Amino acid sequence: MGKACHLHNEVVNLLQKLNWLPVLLARISIGSIFVLSGWGKIHDLDKVVGYFTSLGIPFPELNAQMVSVVELGCGTLVLLGLFTRLASVPLMGTMLVAILTAKRADIGGALDLVALDEYIYLVILLWFVISGPGKVSVDHFAAKRCDKRN
Repeated sequence: MGKACHLHNEVVNLLQKLNWLPVLLARISIGSIFVLSGWGKIHDLDKVVGYFTSLGIPFPELNAQMVSVVELGCGTLVLLGLFTRLASVPLMGTMLVAILTAKRADIGGALDLVALDEYIYLVILLWFVISGPGKVSVDHFAAKRCDKRN
């Protein structure tokens, strides 16, 4: 049993050295998704306004512009790991609204909800809010630099 425990500990120690990787990959993935989505919305606002109108979202012109800018701007911040916790909050709001409007009819139960991309994005963004952007981020390097100055 001693060799198995030792091997287990070695594997765990190795994996702990890579704990920066999952959050980096998640940030790159989610940030890229929102950047591309926001970019697409900004360049086809009329289509977005029409879609928001069909969903009954109030002030569709204003909301289409706002969502486009939030997705592009906050997505870029998340991608870079800059103000990640703060930038994740408006993105969470857009996902919540998307679930309550565009995806509401698709949800017949809890399994339908957790299978939605928007729900998964919401969960990952919540992880960023609580845990931060990880070691490979502008936020982390800025915090290290501030610590050296103090």
